[in-house]
Amino acid sequence: MPSAKPFIDPTTGDPDTDQILSEAIPLGKLIGVFVALSLVPFGLAFLALGNSLLGAVLVAIGQFVLAVGAVIVLTYAVARGIQLSGEDAP
Repeated sequence: MPSAKPFIDPTTGDPDTDQILSEAIPLGKLIGVFVALSLVPFGLAFLALGNSLLGAVLVAIGQFVLAVGAVIVLTYAVARGIQLSGEDAP
C-alpha cells in the first residue's frame, strides 16, 4: 500500500503549509548556523586584513566552512526526505 505524499494534505490535495513550515524552519536554522560561522573569517578578512596573506587564508577558511555547511545541509535534506517518504499514511 503506497504511503501518503509528503507536504500534501490527503483530504484536500492542497499543499500542507504547516508541515512545510515545520520542515523549513530547522533547515533554515541549519543554514543560518553555517552562514554565521563563515561571516567571522570573511568579516575579519574584509574589514581588517584586506590584501594580506592572512586575509587570503581567512577567505579560504570561510569558503571551506560554507562548502562543509552545504554538504551537511544537503545530507540533512536527503536524509529527511527519505524519512518522510517512508512514513505511513495517517
